Amino acid sequence: MSTQLNPYLSFRGQAREAMTFYQSVLGGQLDVTTYGDMGGFEQMGITASEADNVMHSSLGVSDSVQLMGSDVPAHMEGDFSNGRISLSGDDEATLRRWFDALADGGTVHVPLEKAPWGDSFGDLTDRYGVGWMVNVAGGGPA
Repeated sequence: MSTQLNPYLSFRGQAREAMTFYQSVLGGQLDVTTYGDMGGFEQMGITASEADNVMHSSLGVSDSVQLMGSDVPAHMEGDFSNGRISLSGDDEATLRRWFDALADGGTVHVPLEKAPWGDSFGDLTDRYGVGWMVNVAGGGPA
């Protein structure tokens, strides 16, 4: 049996919008289940106004890339920081395309350029506040 690491992102009422955006960037199949789809959401502390929020979503891009996310219910207090997601590999065209698309409406902290270790590296925060690091193995001009 194989093991897979799946980044799981938390949002406050933006999960569907964010996951649809990630699908437009990364491609793949997006499956979304709302709290209302499950029924009995009141027993979970979910109000009727949150019934259309995302309880779980999964974006299957490939056998090795799967991104998940959901909306955190209002009754769950606190800051649900999403940390950083790292994308890496040697497919320079794909990784550059993803970096550029994720940067649209976000903030680039480090442009995707040749790094001291020989790869190309970039760092950004997207429009939903999620941090992304992209590393292209041996990528970019010297």
